[in-house]
Amino acid sequence: MNILAVEPYYSGSHRAFLKGLIENSSHKIIPVKLDYRRWKWRMHGDSVKLAEMSAEIRENIDILLVSSMTNLPAFLALTSPRFAHTPKVMMMHENQLTQPIPDGMERDITYCYINYLSMLSADKLLFTTKHHLSELLDALPGFLENFPDDKHYNTVDKIRDKSLVMYPGLNLSVFDGEPDTRQNNKKPVIVWNQRWQFDRNPSTFFKVLNRLNDIDLEFDLILAGDTKHRKPEEFEDAWNRFGEQITHFGYVEDVTNYSRLLHSGDIVVSTATHEFFCVAIMEAIYCGCHPLVPNRLHYPELIPNSLHNPLLHSPILYDTEDELFRHLKNLLTGETKPLPKTSLQSINRHLDWSSMIEKYDTLFEEMRMMKSRASF
Repeated sequence: MNILAVEPYYSGSHRAFLKGLIENSSHKIIPVKLDYRRWKWRMHGDSVKLAEMSAEIRENIDILLVSSMTNLPAFLALTSPRFAHTPKVMMMHENQLTQPIPDGMERDITYCYINYLSMLSADKLLFTTKHHLSELLDALPGFLENFPDDKHYNTVDKIRDKSLVMYPGLNLSVFDGEPDTRQNNKKPVIVWNQRWQFDRNPSTFFKVLNRLNDIDLEFDLILAGDTKHRKPEEFEDAWNRFGEQITHFGYVEDVTNYSRLLHSGDIVVSTATHEFFCVAIMEAIYCGCHPLVPNRLHYPELIPNSLHNPLLHSPILYDTEDELFRHLKNLLTGETKPLPKTSLQSINRHLDWSSMIEKYDTLFEEMRMMKSRASF
């Protein structure tokens, strides 16, 4: 089966997902992709470029797979009638209705509307978590209030009925080649390996570290993660305050070096105010870093209930900044212990592509069968 994968924003989780699908699927995935720059233009006008690129694909296409950055109605119009009867699957990496926006900026509902029309145009919507799907469905009625006449509330049910939660496959096996070295740490090592952006809330992360430092608790820091975007000033402030404790500072391109860093870390922390799905935290957990993550996001559904507050070990979930401070303090002083690596890997081993690809391939086959039945 030939699957045309249209990706206007080939970066981050979008890039990781498409690469994993190409490398693991039993079907032929034919990518049509653009880089990550100028994301607004990617949604607005780059359907023209994507349509031109698709015209060069000569194979018969059985499934059209597009990401949530795609203006699907525009793409279908520009390629008409080629994909008119092709099953259309949309991977909802994010949505513009609940995507965080920086302080002082207003949400531009133009992009919400592109998302909305694209969701209505697709046959199947794949959401990264239950939390993500629920958040989107809750936000839709408020978005529809912007309509000047008919609010089209019935479309919320249409979107709900075609939605499915499908966790992204993770390329965890690439981390199996590196040994754990955290037993050599002279001080506990705290890891930040997420994007250096406002929605990951580095302000709270460093505020907690400052409090720990103020009471003379010792720790080292690994500050990795995607730094391509505008960097919050907190990272430069952290360099000035914790310079001697920072063993790594900046993005790591090479996966082997990245794996070595994660296998040397003791604790990974997320202070994100919003996430749809965090691949970086999942990678650190798999490598044996004990996670401290917000209870309000999607983590409770990904982490088994037995590990939310495990006996004899540190909790994983926290609700407030003070609670995060206490959990970190207890880990640094040895009052609580991090979970063993075997327990941590039980959290997400099943998300490796070796397990997840069958679910995706089966879904694609079911979509093709639906098309075949409909044609009779």
